[in-house]
Amino acid sequence: MSHSYVTSSKIPSQRQLRVAEAVRGILSQLLLQTDFYDSPLAGLSITVSEVRISPDLKNASVFVLPLGGEVPEGFVDALAQIAPSLRHEVGIRAKLRYTPMLTFKLDESFANAARVESLLNS
Repeated sequence: MSHSYVTSSKIPSQRQLRVAEAVRGILSQLLLQTDFYDSPLAGLSITVSEVRISPDLKNASVFVLPLGGEVPEGFVDALAQIAPSLRHEVGIRAKLRYTPMLTFKLDESFANAARVESLLNS
């Protein structure tokens, strides 16, 4: 009797990965091309480092970081405010049956990697 210790829900399917990469590319283009007036996003170049899609493809966690690493006050909140319009544009460009709800999160992986590297060097 064989037991599988790896559940399929933890490993993203090929479809999830493909849709996540498509959404990441579209969001990167949108955030590069859009001018943000009277917003904490004005004048920022925003990096979309990763998108994780739920198994049902209806929710997406979007990990973002301003280029240069300096995070202005209200950065993630400002992205959350424009999420519905970004979602609409993603839906038009990606041609998916369901356009995922976008939840923006600050990507802390680069800061964590730098912290680990400094600990290893000391």
